Amino acid sequence: MTVEVVTKDGAKSGTIELPATVFGVEPNEHAMYLAVRAYLAHRRQGTHKNKTRSEVSGGGKKPFKQKGTGGARRGTSRSPLQPGGGKIHGPIPHLYRVELPVKVKRLARKSALALRARENNVHVVEDFTLQQAKTKDIASMMKALNLDGSKVLVLLPQTDTNVVRSARNIPGVTTFPADKISAYDVLSHGKLLIFKSAVQTLEQSFGSN
Repeated sequence: MTVEVVTKDGAKSGTIELPATVFGVEPNEHAMYLAVRAYLAHRRQGTHKNKTRSEVSGGGKKPFKQKGTGGARRGTSRSPLQPGGGKIHGPIPHLYRVELPVKVKRLARKSALALRARENNVHVVEDFTLQQAKTKDIASMMKALNLDGSKVLVLLPQTDTNVVRSARNIPGVTTFPADKISAYDVLSHGKLLIFKSAVQTLEQSFGSN
């Protein structure tokens, strides 16, 4: 697949062939589903906890006498039947981690990238650097490329502090090193803006089986 390469000012500077080993695969919906499910599961802390009857405070003394009150007998205020008592079968801390084979994760990434390419939502920009972090520099680029107002994932060949800082205050714009992305990162953004040299990074990172 061939796409145009533009400068950050929006001027066309040439074309580039997207690697078929990454952008030309048949999108696998099930692999993407598994990857997204695993990603969201990993984000959960799993620190939820209710106290059982052995952990709540109080309960050392019988609340009231056994007979004569007209009410049900009670031996402790920590009973799950009592207000403020322990919880029966409440949540306990545990991991929600879901392990996926490396090949499935790689297929999910390639499927997500190929899906965006099929939708014509992959844009390639000539590499550039910023002398200092300024939000207006990235904002003006997004406007020049008709990407303002969209959820855009910017893929860098490597972490560029000034670019990252310039983009992080723009709603919907996220920057990532190309070799660190997940299927969720791609699927949660409608458009991809890839630095030209990051295309090769994607091929080297995810092009193999």
